[in-house]
Amino acid sequence: MLIKLYEKNPNQREIDKIVEILRDGGIVIYPTDTVYAMGCDALNVRAVERICKLKNVNPQKVCLSIICYDLSNISEYAKVSNADFKLMKKNLPGAFTFILNATNSLPKIYRNRKEIGIRVPDNNIVRSLVQNLGNPLLSTSVRSKDDILEYGTHPELIEEEYGEEVDAVIDGGAGGLEPSTVVNCTGDSIEIVRQGKGELIIN
Repeated sequence: MLIKLYEKNPNQREIDKIVEILRDGGIVIYPTDTVYAMGCDALNVRAVERICKLKNVNPQKVCLSIICYDLSNISEYAKVSNADFKLMKKNLPGAFTFILNATNSLPKIYRNRKEIGIRVPDNNIVRSLVQNLGNPLLSTSVRSKDDILEYGTHPELIEEEYGEEVDAVIDGGAGGLEPSTVVNCTGDSIEIVRQGKGELIIN
């Protein structure tokens, strides 16, 4: 199911329809400020397991990422120092994934690695989904199975490739090719693990 939404003014009726899919344990592909991503209600363990199986990802070996609406409730899911909070406040919403130590409020599937990636994308569609859902979204980048770049940027082609495996694909316009910049905040100093679209503001 392909659903067209406009970032500047997402249709509330369509947002409500997608939120119901997420509440029922569904998987949705949506635009972000970087690449298109696949996600589900981050607190629905069965849905998380379904995505991990679909992406052939072992949650015990990779750091899973969640999308939050803003910084206000990140401390529910991750341990945030004052320095981490100030850094994120300067850079979010934006094209970053901040790796933090996870709290015990997340389901056990996230705690095997004791770390969680936090995203607050600069994209009104996905943030509206999170806001209306009331829970964060598990998020993982969409990649073409055949490594054909266009299949990761055009919603119609994404729907053609993944339509049988997910419950909805949101057409929010052409997606990007450059992923988020990944910043590890779990050590004594911050470390840019992957330089992507975002240019980190430190001072």
